[in-house]
Amino acid sequence: MIVATASRFSRPLVAVVLIVIAVVLDQAIKLAVEAYLPLEEAVPVLPMLALYRTYNLGVAFSLLSGMEREFIIGMRVVIVAFVLWLWRRTPGERGFAHLGFTLIVAGAIGNLIDGFFYGHVIDYILFYTQTWSFAVFNLADSFISIGAALVILDELLGSRKAARASESE
Repeated sequence: MIVATASRFSRPLVAVVLIVIAVVLDQAIKLAVEAYLPLEEAVPVLPMLALYRTYNLGVAFSLLSGMEREFIIGMRVVIVAFVLWLWRRTPGERGFAHLGFTLIVAGAIGNLIDGFFYGHVIDYILFYTQTWSFAVFNLADSFISIGAALVILDELLGSRKAARASESE
């Protein structure tokens, strides 16, 4: 018989501490970007990586940028509530999923703060080549993307564990 143990990320206190640290880090970087980085002027950091301050009026990749600010903020609140609901319903031993949900919530709250206080999200990371550039994004967006990848990874690993368990029975 296999006994599953709860992941530390399934504990509410650990998740809250991680969310607070991530949001504080995100907001501190955005304050520094606002204070020191010129608007819409690339500052090369490495080949193919630059800092580039711009404002996103929509959601990821500027989707819904024509929508009202209140709608965007409301949508983000609903997303945070939904992800928290998923976090609560996910079994405690699914550590990657819990960490992923925690990072998604942290990123969404970071961008929610921007939308609430500034009316836009502050983006500043740009990957590019001479002929192509990726959408400008921020640390909160990275938390959301990494979190989503962890949830998907957890699903893939969970399916494999379930398949192995059913084979051994």
